[in-house]
Amino acid sequence: MGHMCGIFDPKISRGSLRMAGAGKVVCVTGASGFIASWLVNLLLRRGYTVKATLRDPADPRRTGHLRSLEGATERLHLFRANLVEEGSFDAAIDGCDCVFHTASPVLLGEVNDPQAELLDPAVKGTLNVLNSSSKTSTVKRVIVTSSIAAVLCNAKPLSSDVIVDETWFSDTNFYEQSKAWYPLSKTLAEEAAWKFAKEHSLDLITINPCFVIGPLLQPTLNAGNEAILKLINGSSTFPNLSFGWVDVKDVCEAHILAYENPSASGRYCLAERVLHYSDVVKLIKEIYPSIQVPHKTADDNPFPPNIKISQEKAKGLGINFTPFEESLKETIESLKEKGFVSL
Repeated sequence: MGHMCGIFDPKISRGSLRMAGAGKVVCVTGASGFIASWLVNLLLRRGYTVKATLRDPADPRRTGHLRSLEGATERLHLFRANLVEEGSFDAAIDGCDCVFHTASPVLLGEVNDPQAELLDPAVKGTLNVLNSSSKTSTVKRVIVTSSIAAVLCNAKPLSSDVIVDETWFSDTNFYEQSKAWYPLSKTLAEEAAWKFAKEHSLDLITINPCFVIGPLLQPTLNAGNEAILKLINGSSTFPNLSFGWVDVKDVCEAHILAYENPSASGRYCLAERVLHYSDVVKLIKEIYPSIQVPHKTADDNPFPPNIKISQEKAKGLGINFTPFEESLKETIESLKEKGFVSL
């Protein structure tokens, strides 16, 4: 795990890296989450002062890993905020240079009440954060953590020669009809964000990552790493699906570069590679020959195509994607270290 911070450019000295955020105050919403925890970590390392929001700052399970980060004692301030409570982000956002809105519920399984559990927190939460941001004159830019789910599902046919890029927008009707509530929540939230930004002249950028994997800082499991865990904990089959995959540190680097680079704008799709689960299983076997992995798909349907997701815009921002194999190894080592699996 020694190269966990390999995201930094070796050409940049530690001193100059620290200077990047010196004296600047930023807000990170939903700070206990997988992406947000890494974002707080990298912002603190760059010298930023971070005002972080959580539903319950008094819960040590949600805050312990944040409080132990380098620089947290001096420059991390925790605030209570609730996505569906109007005005609850005002105090955390007041006086900030930038707001990173990562807070949004992730429920990929069965959902009892989609409106209350996913759609309202995602859409109203985004609007509440943007509203608080537009109230204060200090906020220069808002970066919203969206998803590739808000990009890639529409009427366009998907084949292996298709390249998805930032000009694509998902079709909400498709998600509603197929009851795909999480992708719908991300798509509706991003649509609402762009509409608000236009009406209030707010400088908005969205980051649209695929399945995010990598080492865990928090004690709980995120969706991307759970997908890897299911392949190494004795499952007999793997899903007949293709996904884009990206390292959590690259996702956080993209958030920070999107703020620090004045010419950054619009949306940024993030995928190191699109792989079918069968490819992921093969790579696990190559890296860890002793791990028992599933040998067959969950159904007999033809494999979906491995489309391509454009990296051009992300690379223009300065992202050097971590190879999937490296992310996969760090993920499995982290799952072992956190006690999710014993191999």
